[in-house]
Amino acid sequence: MESFTAGLISLEDALQKMLAQISPLNESERLSIYAAAGRITAAPVVSPLDVPPFDNSAMDGYAVRLADLASGEPLPVAGKAFAGQPFSGEWPTGTTVRIMTGAPIPAGTEAVVMQEETVTEGERIRFTAPVSAGQNIRRAGEDIRCGDSVLDAGVRLGPAELPLIASLGVGEVDVVRRLRVALFSTGDELQPVGEPLQAGQIYDTNRFTVRLMLDKLGCEVIDLGIIRDDPEALRAAFVRADSEADLVISSGGVSVGEADYTKAMLDELGEITFWKLAIKPGKPFAFGRLSHSWFCGLPGNPVSAAVTFYQLVQPLLAKLSGQQSPALPPRQRARAGEYLKKTPGRLDFQRGIVRRSADGELQVVSTGNQGSHVFSSFSQANCFIVLERDRGNVNPGEWVEIEPFTALLGG
Repeated sequence: MESFTAGLISLEDALQKMLAQISPLNESERLSIYAAAGRITAAPVVSPLDVPPFDNSAMDGYAVRLADLASGEPLPVAGKAFAGQPFSGEWPTGTTVRIMTGAPIPAGTEAVVMQEETVTEGERIRFTAPVSAGQNIRRAGEDIRCGDSVLDAGVRLGPAELPLIASLGVGEVDVVRRLRVALFSTGDELQPVGEPLQAGQIYDTNRFTVRLMLDKLGCEVIDLGIIRDDPEALRAAFVRADSEADLVISSGGVSVGEADYTKAMLDELGEITFWKLAIKPGKPFAFGRLSHSWFCGLPGNPVSAAVTFYQLVQPLLAKLSGQQSPALPPRQRARAGEYLKKTPGRLDFQRGIVRRSADGELQVVSTGNQGSHVFSSFSQANCFIVLERDRGNVNPGEWVEIEPFTALLGG
């Protein structure tokens, strides 16, 4: 069993260690597409039909046979074809068929001429532009062929993916079952939100914040509430959480205070991979394995808890659910719009406001007080200002990296 060490681990190494150990769940369920929003595909989605299912017109215009155009004379109209109402009559030689967008093309059609390239002469149609074989015809299977895989396993289903599935007539989809996450806070100083504070108490905002993010990520949350600073109560909470969840998340109790029992409990009940990060805020973050579940111990300060959840727990949950796409957006460069205070030694996630300047360049400023207890910095921010581990203070005009918030933090 790996014991706690005094060394700090980089965010990159921490994430690599976590994801290298995690294997995706292999349990799935079949859901109606109406109930599958936000879920992760457990298997490829295969098309049962061609899209489009038949040759059809890409334009409002006229279906023609090239031989009928050879004389250059205007042609009478033999009938009409609408979407859902195909032309089914006889199509005599030397005539054309009026056709609308999406309508099946009549048998023998070699091209569709858009109506803007025609003029009406009495009851006949004259074609005013050269016509080439196949123009303005959408062929059956041109978009998707029957048997094609249209979505891989590991895709989060959203407004772009579910309509695609619906367009194939597929009413149900296999998705990974919801992740079960047990959540609790530790500390005698904590009071549930909505209850009056007693002397020396603070509100348990961490658990509330983490639960909101877990709900947004589609997890099934097992909320065990506040666990007081008592070894037996904490042991009972860990045992229950481990038996019911895929991931156990605690908030608080992973620093160095004499009443912080979480580290000792984890050393007894599981294996700890690391517990100190070279990031700010968020240094006291623990990751390890219990008997049946994974464990993440978030710091007690609210900003630290939110940052470590966002940067580490979020990609862990993505890996556990089998999601293939990255959980975080790519970082971008921006110019510092003001002086930023930074002490070398840890990767710093300052909360910032990024805007585009008049010349089109991204410019970022701080939200102000960056203390790990100042959660209002998140409500004002739309990005992290990511300052390198060895970097010092930043002067106005210097380039910095930013990481725009995803929808998880209101982006």
